[in-house]
Amino acid sequence: MKKIVVLIAIALVSIACKKEVKKETIKKEEVATLKYPKALEKVLEKHGGIEQWKKMKTLSFTLKNEEHTTDLHSRKTVVNSPEYSLGFDGREVWLQQQDSTAFKGNPEFYYNLYFYFYAMPFVLADDGIVYSETKPLTFEGVSYPGIKISYKANVGTSPDDNYFIFYHPETKQMAWLGYTVTYFSKEPTDAYKIIKYNDWENVNGLLLPKSITWYAKDENGQPTEPGREPIQFKMPLLSEASLANSFYEKPKE
Repeated sequence: MKKIVVLIAIALVSIACKKEVKKETIKKEEVATLKYPKALEKVLEKHGGIEQWKKMKTLSFTLKNEEHTTDLHSRKTVVNSPEYSLGFDGREVWLQQQDSTAFKGNPEFYYNLYFYFYAMPFVLADDGIVYSETKPLTFEGVSYPGIKISYKANVGTSPDDNYFIFYHPETKQMAWLGYTVTYFSKEPTDAYKIIKYNDWENVNGLLLPKSITWYAKDENGQPTEPGREPIQFKMPLLSEASLANSFYEKPKE
């Protein structure tokens, strides 16, 4: 039900904005070509371009029985399900559930977990990122070039996390994501997981994933076979309209 409310709210705001015809000149940042590696620029352009991404303010999708909604500028988030709700209101992470066993995870770790997986590759253009080269990933005879993404000290809750984006050598479309998890240990690690981005769909001018699959790795760190069933992202929505701050606050009991 909340998904429908969100859609209606965003649609109404969007319609209201379209009634005001304005001629706007989009100024390209002069530092854009210097901020990202050339390879990442090509990947971002293949997926719709960083300028188009920056126009968007609200992102929403459905994952299993959960509805995820994120403010792309403040990164406030709400995850709603029939049994629980959790989110980040800009100050703290909150959880509300019908009973103490409804949500079995860690709210601080979980609230934006799938947002990051879903908003690839655009979240890899955030501030505070350091780019470097990494070895290609090989799968079924194709060698996918890669870019390593690390974070400056004190950026986010897990600055020691690393991401590895691998893209198709010809199309430049993102194909794989490698990542480490340091949230719980608070220690750097070389152990990483691999996700295959199976397919994509155009959502308001941007390519976003329809499904992803975690893969097992061989002794050389190369993917071998699916390690679990694919995760499906449904009912995607990207809008230039923002929702009220109250939407991201913990509901009153």
